[in-house]
Amino acid sequence: MPQGDYIELHRKRHGYRHDFFDRKRKKEARQVHERSAKAQKALGIKGKMIAKKNYAEKALMKKTLAMHEESSTRRKVDDEVQDGAIPAYLMDRENTTRAKVLSNTIKQKRKEKAGKWEVPIPKVRPVAEDEMFKVIRSGKRKTKQWKRMVTKCTFVGPGFTRKPPKYERFIRPSGLRFTKAHVTHPELKCTFNLDIIGVKKNPNGPMYTSLGVMTKGTIIEVNVSELGLVTPAGKVVWGEDLPFIVFWVI
Repeated sequence: MPQGDYIELHRKRHGYRHDFFDRKRKKEARQVHERSAKAQKALGIKGKMIAKKNYAEKALMKKTLAMHEESSTRRKVDDEVQDGAIPAYLMDRENTTRAKVLSNTIKQKRKEKAGKWEVPIPKVRPVAEDEMFKVIRSGKRKTKQWKRMVTKCTFVGPGFTRKPPKYERFIRPSGLRFTKAHVTHPELKCTFNLDIIGVKKNPNGPMYTSLGVMTKGTIIEVNVSELGLVTPAGKVVWGEDLPFIVFWVI
């Protein structure tokens, strides 16, 4: 039998103290002010951590409220037999009523975002974290293990500058940073060496997409102005999203 269940057992047998719920309510009411005072007094990294936590809670609360927000929509009134004659100008007019329904706009946006960049191949083998990152030991005694080195090909923009070593968690080696990609045109049956503009979606997750990691199944945006593609209006296409399975990048 687990030890330390004596409080629950006592409550089951004898119930709560007469002022238990009152004290609990007052304690919860005071907690808000205590947290606020702590957040205002905290300095340095502690203050940053508290601010980050509070911001995450606030954002979550806002999202929840937005999801349950009621928006007014219009729907048709059920056909009812009306007494008396209806004027000719009202014959074609549809009677509508405004109803309150739960807003689904956020869910719809998420669905659209998820389906925007689809990988052309149905299943891509997920890359394990151990395979993607190499643990880098740091500190005087090499005891800290919070740094990670990316072991796959990455893309960073032309104005990229590395962070100071103290703040750089993910290290992208310069030897694995690529700016050009070999893209094969399906109709011309030719391969072109084109500039990469950005990484649109990595199937392994949003973290890899933000880091610009290019693994099998990654969709990248390339500059196709060299191919001479034109729009129906006659404008030269500058950057087009091409579903490109990265096997070989230069």
